[in-house]
Amino acid sequence: MDETRYEAVIGLEVHAELKTASKIFCSCRTDFGAPPNTQCCPVCMGLPGALPTLNRRAMELAILAGLALDGEIAEKMRFDRKQYAYPDLPKAYQISQDKYPLCRNGRLRIRTEEGEREIRILRLHVEEDAGKLIHTEAGTLVDHNRSGIGLIEIVSAPELHTPEEVSAYLRALRGVLQAVGASDCRMQEGSMRCDVNLSLRKRGEDTLGVRTEIKNLNSFSFAEKAVRYEIERQTALLLAGERIESETRRYNEATGRTDLMRRKESSEDYRFLPEVNLPVLHLLPEELDRLRKTLPELPQEREARMSKTYGISPNDAAFLAADPELSAYFEAAAKQTSYPVRLCNLLLCELLRHCPSDPFSSPVRAERFAELTELLGEGSINGTTAKTLLARMLHEDLSPRLCAEEEGLLQIRDPKALTEMAEAVLRENARAVRDYRSGKTAALRALQGRLMAKSGGRADPVLGERLLLSLLSASPSEE
Repeated sequence: MDETRYEAVIGLEVHAELKTASKIFCSCRTDFGAPPNTQCCPVCMGLPGALPTLNRRAMELAILAGLALDGEIAEKMRFDRKQYAYPDLPKAYQISQDKYPLCRNGRLRIRTEEGEREIRILRLHVEEDAGKLIHTEAGTLVDHNRSGIGLIEIVSAPELHTPEEVSAYLRALRGVLQAVGASDCRMQEGSMRCDVNLSLRKRGEDTLGVRTEIKNLNSFSFAEKAVRYEIERQTALLLAGERIESETRRYNEATGRTDLMRRKESSEDYRFLPEVNLPVLHLLPEELDRLRKTLPELPQEREARMSKTYGISPNDAAFLAADPELSAYFEAAAKQTSYPVRLCNLLLCELLRHCPSDPFSSPVRAERFAELTELLGEGSINGTTAKTLLARMLHEDLSPRLCAEEEGLLQIRDPKALTEMAEAVLRENARAVRDYRSGKTAALRALQGRLMAKSGGRADPVLGERLLLSLLSASPSEE
């Protein structure tokens, strides 16, 4: 039976913590990594009589996120109580938005193998985070430091179909949220995580299949792997003639599988009531205009500008533009070199292998990296030497040019010196010379290798090849 007859239909619910110094309904700090239960108070603990007070900056950041996603910002917003009882939510409800969310009808462009696609954003709403459960052998503990941190939840339309598209969407969304400063989106810290809603249907059909939900994915890699496994699991069930159950599942990093958490009893998991302790919000047009004017350059705009300004490929520009720190580093270095394309290649292929990318941080100063690129671009060093110097620069703040000069790492480009070496190579490798002159052109590669060995790997390869060809084209009596 043909497994390709099914297509996945995927929608994402992404939660991103708002980048504020205090929580959304109280003045507790939001510092990551603080000792358990040291950043909580009666409000975020849900104690009787404690009343919430809305954080203005949190709402401003949420509005900026909505504007950056080209959404319709509501003039009227209301908070609701999302009822559910979990140990990490002591008041048994979460303050969220249901009927009157902050934003609707946005969009996000992603880059896929088939080209660019536009994914609709159904809604963006504001809510508070829950606490964190810590499971130990002795029992389950609760840390309320995260309780009450401001979140935005961004719900996409079910318009994604592959694991790669899911990853592309998450990367693009992270780039937008980081660009406007709404969230730092550090997935390893849980400040950006997503729930995947996935179903299968026969290709060509419009009807959606039975949906399963995969909760709390906190890395691009895990999201891809979870979606890939779930597609395979559901496909196998359908091919075997079995039914798909409506379930909530979690991704098991150790096994690479999704495991059952609970089965859904109905289409509605929660019940909502108006939050009586917070007033209905009315957004003034002049306030929205003020926030709109503060929007920075967004990743898609940055991508187009960088590709045009520096001549780098659209794919490379998109990768750089999605990370504010990475693109800022590239541009700081690119302004100090005549070889921005080579700089981009060296950055993406070499430097990123040694540096953290979430967020990006480099021990090599931008001006030093530009200097290394300049040496490589002008032909003063080769690629191998560039990698050697970069490995040292990761641990020392050294000038690559000065280091290359002092340690004799610069390429030999003097025609007289190279000619003498080339002549010696031809004398020492008479058989290869005869092979080349008899039509075996592959012998030239062997001679080039001998020249590089004689020069200690420092011969300019282009000039060296040119000199070898010139000498080989001469008649034996002319040599």
